[in-house]
Amino acid sequence: MMHAEWLPVLMQGSFSEIYVFDCDTLRFVEVNRAARENLEYTEDELAAMTPFGIAQNLSAEVLDRTLQSLRSGEVEQATLNAVHVRKNGSTYPIELRLFHCPARPASFYIAIANDVSARDESAKALKASEARFRAIVSNTPGLVYQFLLRPDGSVAFPYLSEGCHALLGVTAERLQAKASLFLDLILPEDRQSYLDSMAASASELKGWNWEGRIWIEKWKDIKWINLRSTPRALPEGGVQWEGIMTNITQSKLEEEEIKRSRAQLAELSAHVEIVKEQERTRIAREIHDDLGGNLTAIKMALSLVVRRLPPDQSQLADKARYVDSLVDRTIEAVHRISMDLRPSILDFGIVAAIEWQAREFERQAGIPCEFSSDSEDISLHPDQAIALFRIFQEALTNISKHAGASRVVVRLNCSSDEAMLEIADNGRGIAPADRMKPKSYGIRGMVERASALGGELTVSQAPEGGSVVAIRIPLS
Repeated sequence: MMHAEWLPVLMQGSFSEIYVFDCDTLRFVEVNRAARENLEYTEDELAAMTPFGIAQNLSAEVLDRTLQSLRSGEVEQATLNAVHVRKNGSTYPIELRLFHCPARPASFYIAIANDVSARDESAKALKASEARFRAIVSNTPGLVYQFLLRPDGSVAFPYLSEGCHALLGVTAERLQAKASLFLDLILPEDRQSYLDSMAASASELKGWNWEGRIWIEKWKDIKWINLRSTPRALPEGGVQWEGIMTNITQSKLEEEEIKRSRAQLAELSAHVEIVKEQERTRIAREIHDDLGGNLTAIKMALSLVVRRLPPDQSQLADKARYVDSLVDRTIEAVHRISMDLRPSILDFGIVAAIEWQAREFERQAGIPCEFSSDSEDISLHPDQAIALFRIFQEALTNISKHAGASRVVVRLNCSSDEAMLEIADNGRGIAPADRMKPKSYGIRGMVERASALGGELTVSQAPEGGSVVAIRIPLS
């Protein structure tokens, strides 16, 4: 049997190590080329050796028991793991498959050995990778998951981490058994956005990012969750996502609280502005009526005194004329202060008031200011009219102080539901960084005034340089 024609081909052509050894002496009878090259022993050297000479951890008791089982016919083959030692002392793990060959006049054992170094290294790497993955998942807040959308539209959760129950109130086993439970957890008003975002991610193979609310029946509670995952198309069709779900309820509550606080601040700011304007109006009226009336009476009385002075009292007449001019200047100051506090021009409508302020700016700043409007008058609530006028005044003040402009264009237009005021200059413009400065109160005040009225204010760069301030206010 050892001299069969196929034996040399089998022995020398195999990539596995093949050993043939005597049943009684355990000496090697045949060793193929792959074994000799791996062990780095010559054929003569191996002929004087037994399996114990090349196997580092092979127990004589285990090998003897295994060989007896093969020789008695109890088993047809046996498998052992061992470590082979090369001639140079280096080692490599092997897997041995042993057979008994009952030939005549002597029987033999045949051992086929395969180097399993690569397999063991792969197993170690896989084990280390799994350990790292478990460590990452266990320390990741939320739920790590895999989600599968099959071609027929059915869904599954191939993997769910231990955070499933803590986040969703459903065990991973139950959700994997019935994946449709997850959609049932989502509040009805949020389900469509969930399905739409999933469909968009699947069709475009782009990241899936969704926020929504779920109802936890076990705790009678509503949670906000966020899921972020990356899709990949499967060869057999369908899409699978790997990602994470997290509880964002606290951040959502904080966000809602911030929105409420901002709304309250906006209401307070609007109320403060209304109170300020009311107080300005009251002060302006008192200054105009009381001080103005008193100054007029003083001027009349002074004129009477001057007419009754003796002709030879020229010095007193000069003093009286000086006091009279001082009264005139004071009356002018009263009118100016009253106008600043509450421009009476607003009584003629916002269009007239804006046009008058544009002419005043042109006269005082020496900068040409072109005004146009598509309406003779715009019906605004008094609070809206005052706020729009104040915003316009602030914009002109900023232009005169900072823009370095040589021309200003003002347009006031009206549509069916809003008034639009646009102030454009050809100055140096406003850099985005300047708008964000902590002490940039002018622009902030303009924005707050517009927001308090439900409107919007934007500041942008003009096409030909300079800046454009645009205000939109809804008509009440």
